[in-house]
Amino acid sequence: MQRNYFSILFFIRRTRLLKNGEAPIGLRVTVNGQRAEMQIKRSVAEKCWNASKGCVVGKDRKAQELNQYLESVRTKIYQIHRELLQDDKPITAFTIMRKLNGEGEAPKMLLEVFREHNKKYRELIDRDYVEGTVLRYERTVRYLEEMLQSQYSLKDIPLKELNHEFILNFEHFVKVQKNCAQNATVKYLKNLKKITRLALANKWITDDPFSEIRFHQTQNNRDFLTEEELNAVDTN
Repeated sequence: MQRNYFSILFFIRRTRLLKNGEAPIGLRVTVNGQRAEMQIKRSVAEKCWNASKGCVVGKDRKAQELNQYLESVRTKIYQIHRELLQDDKPITAFTIMRKLNGEGEAPKMLLEVFREHNKKYRELIDRDYVEGTVLRYERTVRYLEEMLQSQYSLKDIPLKELNHEFILNFEHFVKVQKNCAQNATVKYLKNLKKITRLALANKWITDDPFSEIRFHQTQNNRDFLTEEELNAVDTN
């Protein structure tokens, strides 16, 4: 089982002071380098906050009650993490935050949605699609799966956690680890973009991770595998 590097941090937003002059308290959960943040609907005077310990300074009743609340949130997060681990479910910062907020519906996962898409395409071979197109979609899933395992220690990832950095990491992975030329790499990126467009249309995500991505095709570089050579590898 892959080890998950997991941390919890409470902090204050000094630049977003409330009308009463207090700073709202934020929560940050980080899993394997990826983080999710939220406000916990509590605030504190800046001078009463211990940033290094992530707690309130003081022994008065208000300070004690606030620290007890922070500790209860921390305990709940650890419990959620243990339950996900015991159930062998994907552990991400986003998933933990959803469960902390009482959102019971499981998030749509990238590889799960992608595989369902590919299954439908395979059923339409020689009707709407040729086999080479389906093979390229299936290969895209394999490459994403390998990248998630090697770089994120994940079996799958919620679609909502895809961002600009993830897309660039995938582009780099395909070029360096899979030795693909620019044009072949663009095809894999477009395959992934098709899934994110599907997610946007179904309102599974609200932000487009490809919004700042531009595709650039060039002449094939013979130091890399072409699309035809990759198809040949798959069929052998």
